[in-house]
Amino acid sequence: MRIFTGNAHPRLGLAVCAHLRVEPGRIDVLHFPDTETKVRIIDDVRGIHAFIIQPTSPPVNENLMELLVIVDALRRASVKTITAVIPYFGYARQDRKHEGRVPITAKLVANLLAASGVNRVLCIDLHAAQIQGFFDIPMDHLFALPVLISYLRELRLEKPVVVSPDIGSMKMADRYAKRLGCGVAVVEKRRLSDTNVETGHVIGDISDCDVIIADDMITSAGSMAAAIRTAREHGARTVRAMATHGLFVESAFERLLRAAPTEIIVTDTVPPPADIPPDLNLRVLPMAGIIGDAISCIYRNKSVSLLFI
Repeated sequence: MRIFTGNAHPRLGLAVCAHLRVEPGRIDVLHFPDTETKVRIIDDVRGIHAFIIQPTSPPVNENLMELLVIVDALRRASVKTITAVIPYFGYARQDRKHEGRVPITAKLVANLLAASGVNRVLCIDLHAAQIQGFFDIPMDHLFALPVLISYLRELRLEKPVVVSPDIGSMKMADRYAKRLGCGVAVVEKRRLSDTNVETGHVIGDISDCDVIIADDMITSAGSMAAAIRTAREHGARTVRAMATHGLFVESAFERLLRAAPTEIIVTDTVPPPADIPPDLNLRVLPMAGIIGDAISCIYRNKSVSLLFI
């Protein structure tokens, strides 16, 4: 077994290798002057099982192309199998035709991965669970739930309630609520644009509660900031924003600072931003343990689902 990483999140790759007590695979991932990706595998990899850790987070196209080129380099070096470990799967929002004459890009990316030579894909908290069915190769879907629940239990909240920022995240909120043994609520939301949302009522009682707003990702933070404000308006005692993937693009930090959550909790499936405002209480939880254990299960032909029982 050999674990490689591109430029998307090398720190996570090194942490996974440290967890598994293996040396990281030696690889050069560079760029030509015209920005073309250049890859060279330094190690002899003939006949080995290769794992590539590469979230397709912003810049999505660059990181996706890097992943495909690394796969091609490994395949031509005669590896036995290639598993693409994609903690954050870019283009996951484009999973269906919501209007005429638009692509289903999530399916296109699944096809590209299979065509490039990937034998198996491993992702964490897909934006749309049905994307698993887009792959014609084996696909393992991991969850950040154990890591996030462990941290929430350490907080010993007096009166927790898990709030979904919209109807689409209700199943995720319900999973967290069942693990915490608490209630669940949902914020009514109407999306006005890709970055602006309008919130209305809260379905459920959150007055004087320790609110945990659970979502799969925080991107531009429009939905999350609106949900935080709504929770405050409905009498929440504390409000924590929680998501697996913390992308924080565009004016996300500004929106969150104005909403003033008690705490923001994400994992390191994508690299933490370098420009985190000092006034923002951001907690980044490590995922190397779960990813490393999943890689070990795949390599040893054991069940990955046992990690979540």
